[in-house]
Amino acid sequence: MTESPLVTEARVPLADPLAMAQKLCAHFVEHGTVTLTDTGGMVESPFGRAVLRAEGAHLHLRAEANDDATLYVVRNALAEHLAMFISGDLPSFTWSGEAAAQRTIPFFHEMRVLGTRQVTPRMRRVTLAGGNVAAFEDGAGLHVRLLIPPAGRAPVWPSAAPDGRTLWPKGEDALIRRVYTVRRVDRAAGSIDIDMVLHEDDHAEPHLAPGSTWAASAQPGDPVGVMGPGGGLPPEADWYVLAGDETALPVIARIAENLPASCRVHALVEVADAAEEQPILSRADLRLSWLHRDDAPAGSTDLLERALRAMDWPAEGSGHVLAGCEHRAARAIRAFLAGERGMAKKDVHVAAYWRLGRGGDTAAEEQDRE
Repeated sequence: MTESPLVTEARVPLADPLAMAQKLCAHFVEHGTVTLTDTGGMVESPFGRAVLRAEGAHLHLRAEANDDATLYVVRNALAEHLAMFISGDLPSFTWSGEAAAQRTIPFFHEMRVLGTRQVTPRMRRVTLAGGNVAAFEDGAGLHVRLLIPPAGRAPVWPSAAPDGRTLWPKGEDALIRRVYTVRRVDRAAGSIDIDMVLHEDDHAEPHLAPGSTWAASAQPGDPVGVMGPGGGLPPEADWYVLAGDETALPVIARIAENLPASCRVHALVEVADAAEEQPILSRADLRLSWLHRDDAPAGSTDLLERALRAMDWPAEGSGHVLAGCEHRAARAIRAFLAGERGMAKKDVHVAAYWRLGRGGDTAAEEQDRE
């Protein structure tokens, strides 16, 4: 935080504001550093600071951040979780202070498809242009949320509500929302590349993978919204283990390509077969292991967990593990790293990028509640 951060505040009428402040603090302990007080608490995160204070029949909310984008994130997180935890309808309230009247989302970019190409038989690269491409460079973050409008309709993009929540278009204007990694940024061309898996079951159950279906049919000029970026490079360490199936391959490749020569990296990547292997260039000392499912369907194997168990783990230096895969596999890997390997939570990031039989970001949303 700077000495003079941007500040916005709100007062929310509630029957038990202290109980709500405590509930919010208990939730945010997973996302930042929480300091409890007699009247509420304070949450500090990489985005900024939130102060929650019960005052009579109101919960006073204060959001602080260094810029408009992160201020929006802090304010939005408070408002969305209030709506999630409260019984009944969220009471009407508004914010005052910096960007209080802002109705546009500061990290929203309207872009268009520039072109597509096959990287491998099951990996499609979609190149997008427009917006502020510099915002997606390495220091800013790795992931974005693509907002795909319904075919044949003029897109209606999200906006900010007066209470800080995001207003999403509904009905015929509803957007497909999916999280992907920015595989490459070309500032000179004003474009970014998004690598998207063409799922094996698309033709049988296309409703489970609408993002993949869109990637397969996207045409130059098609509009798409992009929110982000978020999720930066992993913390500094002497060695890294990067593991995942093809949905995590773009982030594994981008991280490996950005690590310094002083690092040791072991990447374990599960793919359908040898045709799905891609070159990954890195200045680091990179050991790359490809795990082939062959005839087994995606999400049905324990290849990643077995490979991690069989690995020759570094005995010295600080390490960090990043893994992304199907929900069941992610849970098993998380349990192995925490239980049998005894790794501290700060040294591990395991994400469920998808869930067998489910569509969208369901896996990540359910993981947040576990």
